[in-house]
Amino acid sequence: MKPTIVYDNSWENVFEKELQNASSPGSWSLFTLTAETKNRILPSDFNGLLAPDFLPHIQFLPHQIKTAQTVMEEMNGTAILADEVGLGKTIEAGLILKEYMLRGLVSRVLILAPASLVSQWAKELRDKFQIFALVQRKKPDWSWNGVQIASIDSAKQAKFADVFTDTLFDMVIIDEAHRLKNPATKNHQFVSRLNKTYCLLLTATPIQNNVDELFHLVSLLKPGLFGSNGFFQTQFKDGKRSVQNRDAFHALLRQVMIRNIRTDVEQQPIKRFVQTIRITPSKEEKAFYESLADCLPGAITLLTLQREACSSKYAALATLIKQEGFTQTNTAALADAIKQNSKADKALDIVKQLNEKVLIFTQYRATQQYLELFFRSHDIPAVSFQGNFKKGKKDWMIELFKGPARVLIATEAGSEGLNLQFCRHVINFDLPWNPMKLEQRIGRVHRYGQSQDVYIYHLAYKQSVEDRMLALLYEKITLFQTAIGKIDNILDQNWIEDHLKDAFHTSKSVGEWEIKMQNLAAVLE
Repeated sequence: MKPTIVYDNSWENVFEKELQNASSPGSWSLFTLTAETKNRILPSDFNGLLAPDFLPHIQFLPHQIKTAQTVMEEMNGTAILADEVGLGKTIEAGLILKEYMLRGLVSRVLILAPASLVSQWAKELRDKFQIFALVQRKKPDWSWNGVQIASIDSAKQAKFADVFTDTLFDMVIIDEAHRLKNPATKNHQFVSRLNKTYCLLLTATPIQNNVDELFHLVSLLKPGLFGSNGFFQTQFKDGKRSVQNRDAFHALLRQVMIRNIRTDVEQQPIKRFVQTIRITPSKEEKAFYESLADCLPGAITLLTLQREACSSKYAALATLIKQEGFTQTNTAALADAIKQNSKADKALDIVKQLNEKVLIFTQYRATQQYLELFFRSHDIPAVSFQGNFKKGKKDWMIELFKGPARVLIATEAGSEGLNLQFCRHVINFDLPWNPMKLEQRIGRVHRYGQSQDVYIYHLAYKQSVEDRMLALLYEKITLFQTAIGKIDNILDQNWIEDHLKDAFHTSKSVGEWEIKMQNLAAVLE
């Protein structure tokens, strides 16, 4: 015979009444019970992590656990998390935040991220860490004594200056922190004025242009670690991108920055399969390409124009149409004669054969718009992702790609911050002049959470400037596999950026560019 269960909720009214009338701290037995509970939850030291036991649904990688421990035990909750793209900097930051919250050391938290990533941060914290955050939107409540997420552009507005001056945050987390590299910007100045106990800066590229950027990032966290700016210039800086007194420099840097790279931390690495597909242009496409030398606009180099034409006639026309009288030229007539894009046809073949979701990158919006219409005309659902989309539209494009859309066509803005682990195929419809940017693109799918091998397809027209770029950079040097490196060589490879930029933007001919690229290849080899 089953027992009868009677529910009695009358205690709720008594409890509320007793709570309101309470004039003493409570009974000794209640105090001892509370103290015992606290002792069980809160350890007496900072060795080891509590959070993983509270988050059994997450399989943290060893490097993520080690990073969190290092930040807690050695860096006092203040660090630059500079892991290579796709290794889970957000996971590491969430784990550190959860750890401090469990220990009762953090309550009021401010997370600043690019507007396009604010909702993503809220979802990651909620789903993975059971941390519920207030997303600050048009009418923010900065007095919120909990976790709040906002875009740095909204938070730094002058009308909120007094609020932030009077507020102490237990922890501040800033994503894409390389945007703080310039101390003259409002972003840097705003963050430097924040009152904070602990701070995490997240960036895969702590140096983009010169070593001063690293000095300014470090100074946000630990002012004076490298001494004054003048001391840093004389004692550590050696030219634009190099340092002297390297042992001392790296010893100091390790006190505040952690960088994990894929080759060191992946126990069972996801493999990358790269396929280069050289395409024979149609006679109309070839004629248009070869005619470009006859109608160069002002400051635009032939190299630039040819690269645009290798993407699509629409990308080149977006530049050429600005030239007075262009519509009457032979080049305009040749462009009009092109009725198909051979690259687009090949991309369509790949998408059909795969029957999976495919991420396509192009550098040109004109090409992006053409490709979206092209795929739709062949009954393949496709959506676009642009940096100038409003946040809501960006989120919606990603949701469509997760759902009915087979193809997402992104400009370079899509190479930063997107989590697309549900996709494993990337088509580079056109190639960036700096192959190191490919790591950002591939990192959208080859990242924490990807469980399958990743396939990358480079498309290029035969006997074009793209073909030469593939031969000189992507195949001979395989530079697309080169990351910034460990802390010990994080500065050493950034000179490549200078060389590539100079070669592309100053070469007056393809021949001159090739010579500069061959010189670079010789140095790297």
